[in-house]
Amino acid sequence: MIILWLSLASSGAWFVSTLVGGGSPFILIPAIAFLIGPVAVAPVITLGMLLGNAQRVWFYWPHLNLFSFWWYLPGALFGACLGALALTKVQIEWLPLLLAVFLLTYALGYVIKGANQSFLVRPWYFLPAGFIYAFLSALLGSTGPLLNPFYLNYGLSKDELMATKSAHMVVLHLIKIIAYAAFGTLTWSYVGYGMVMAIAAIPGNWIGQMVLGKISEERFRHLVVGFIAFSALVMLWEERRFFSFW
Repeated sequence: MIILWLSLASSGAWFVSTLVGGGSPFILIPAIAFLIGPVAVAPVITLGMLLGNAQRVWFYWPHLNLFSFWWYLPGALFGACLGALALTKVQIEWLPLLLAVFLLTYALGYVIKGANQSFLVRPWYFLPAGFIYAFLSALLGSTGPLLNPFYLNYGLSKDELMATKSAHMVVLHLIKIIAYAAFGTLTWSYVGYGMVMAIAAIPGNWIGQMVLGKISEERFRHLVVGFIAFSALVMLWEERRFFSFW
């Protein structure tokens, strides 16, 4: 039953995340914690995200934007390593709140201005953006769709966004899975659950790709921005202890 429910959660998560430009961890993290246990969340979801995003790179390979990928790669490598080191040294509780404010500000600006771009993104921007994203991901575990505004404002189409973001995620999760294996937190049972999620992700990614092909570029951008706003609100709710009037 655990494998069945984990498979259903994985297929559904990857299908939905295809249409909104991300968000599979919102479904997978609670599912893993409930079905396997909170300790298993980090290694299992990292392996599942690594393999699920690798599938997307395969599906959308012709649309991969190599310019942003090569700029992203060195920043992500250094950021992930530094974030993993910082995790053992510091705890910055207000960072998720800052991320939520950034995402919500972008979403509100998109709605108010009614334009596709609220700030212009050059390819080299992905070097510092990749560093910050990887650093915070290693430090906090999850940073939400932090890079989505950069993908949108760089002018990527829906297929380019899926291919490029997935390639970026493969790099990040590969670094994290190597770290988990090195520190002995990646057990064979966790590998098995991660493989189950990866196999179940195939139909979710495949059906999602077919549905995505029927969605216009404008509607896709609206869905992505809507997901950004939703993620920001979820992060604000999780950090509500900072607001005394809540």
